[in-house]
Amino acid sequence: MSIVDVAQEEALQRGVQINAVHLRLGALSGVVKDALLSCYEMASNDTPLQGSQLIIEDVPVVVFCPKCNSNRALSSIQYFCCSDCGTPTSEVIQGQELEVVALEIQ
Repeated sequence: MSIVDVAQEEALQRGVQINAVHLRLGALSGVVKDALLSCYEMASNDTPLQGSQLIIEDVPVVVFCPKCNSNRALSSIQYFCCSDCGTPTSEVIQGQELEVVALEIQ
């Protein structure tokens, strides 16, 4: 509902019709992509966003490896270890996002 609220507020402020909402969704956001897509359609019913698309960009989990001194994508979210050297790490750089990044307007 908050995604619809944010997009609807912006559409009303600018006096435009929204065709699509672009969202970045991290693997650790706690949100299931398929459920979000299904809920978006129901949530946008009877609003100015009815008929618009929700376009989701999947964001992988990236952690900082203290041994390599660089950011590394995780090979699996079950193992928080550097994909190059195997050093355990808990410093998440990206992958928790749930953010609206763009609106396509008519």
